[in-house]
Amino acid sequence: MSYVPHTDADRAEMLAAIGVERVEDLFHDVPASSRFPELRLPEPLSEMELMAELEAMSEENMDVGHYPSFLGAGAYNHYVPSLVDQIISRSEFYTAYTPYQPEISQGTLQSIFEYQSMICALTGMEVANASHYDGATATAEAVIMALNVARGRRKKVVMSPAVHPEYRAVVRTYTQGVGLQIVGDEVGSRSLHDVASLVDGDTACLIVQTPNFFGQIEDLSGLAEQIHAAKAMLIVVVDPISLGLLKPPGDDDADIVVGEGQSLGNGLNYGGPYLGIFACREKDMRKMAGRLVGQTVDADGKRGFTLTLSTREQHIRRERATSNICTNQALCALAAGVHLAALGRKGLRLLAELCYHKAHYAAAQIDALPDYEVLAARPFLKEFVVRCPVPVSEVNDYLLAEWGITGGYDLGRDYEHLAGHMLVCVTEVVPRGDIDALVEALAEVAEEVGR
Repeated sequence: MSYVPHTDADRAEMLAAIGVERVEDLFHDVPASSRFPELRLPEPLSEMELMAELEAMSEENMDVGHYPSFLGAGAYNHYVPSLVDQIISRSEFYTAYTPYQPEISQGTLQSIFEYQSMICALTGMEVANASHYDGATATAEAVIMALNVARGRRKKVVMSPAVHPEYRAVVRTYTQGVGLQIVGDEVGSRSLHDVASLVDGDTACLIVQTPNFFGQIEDLSGLAEQIHAAKAMLIVVVDPISLGLLKPPGDDDADIVVGEGQSLGNGLNYGGPYLGIFACREKDMRKMAGRLVGQTVDADGKRGFTLTLSTREQHIRRERATSNICTNQALCALAAGVHLAALGRKGLRLLAELCYHKAHYAAAQIDALPDYEVLAARPFLKEFVVRCPVPVSEVNDYLLAEWGITGGYDLGRDYEHLAGHMLVCVTEVVPRGDIDALVEALAEVAEEVGR
């Protein structure tokens, strides 16, 4: 077989180097009954029989379409208009790959350009890229960009503890081996002012989130001025739905805005694929990772689109690239763009308002229960913290077993001082009846489990 690159001598040498005699010895942990070609597969089924079996298996899942869910914490159940799937399922988009050749990729390039334009309008920033893999990746890439802007002269990153725990973990994983000092989020409870006070002359950036992981809206007024005085960059993590109602971070002079775009036209999808929003100032765009589509004119003066301001090193000479982000087919970004176009300015505001009012109705009803307390000292949008009378794991087990309800996120998993506190999420798709059922179920939990 000419396409196999290794000779018998090569294979023998590699096997000897790892201390085995045969290739088969590499599979000794796999039971003999499960090794090829002795696989014991069931008898074949017709298509009709197979579909019936798969449908029966799928009914074992508790999906948000059939059971109430109050779980958010970074992945949100929003209504996705059927128009979105109709557009992204078209073969021109669904099977497209990276559009290096503009002469045959104008449709894909224009869709990315429109997405970038809408993200800029949404965040108040000047430039947006063609997206990253998810919000956590975008946050980590923002740190890398801040280091590149500082040209390696700064080795300190300050993060608020109210930034999503998984985002903070990815930042640490992404930057390990770079010699960074990451501070600010070690203490479980720390105000934004306290975190900002850690910024000094060696700081590359400060990372904050609004609404933060607890659903609370942060006041960023004057924060950028303080951070820029130290010649550091301000990175703001946002929920794009909130920007239908709240002031965009660009108005507060943020340098980089990132976030999870899953809530724009993308379903929960069992955890992915998701969409990392990334926007920055024009003066820093050459340090931005990912792809950037620009608008231009062709030789005949007709409007056209092309990848621009991206060095060849970003895609080929990888050791000289500013990031490990290169190819991204941007189907999730297309879904976000279609969703935003379908909603429009007024639709997005209405969506955010529905989340706000439903969440506040739920919070008021839960807070009225004698054994629960809603921590609402600060404004919130669609998520809020509830102190429970028993461990959150017991609350959630009871909700699921007795009521078929998926409860909120157990904050004690990430914050020791918030053991016994639940993060509850309410979006526009949750009807009032489901909220009332949750309240009734929580009252029953306190009575039954709390005995």
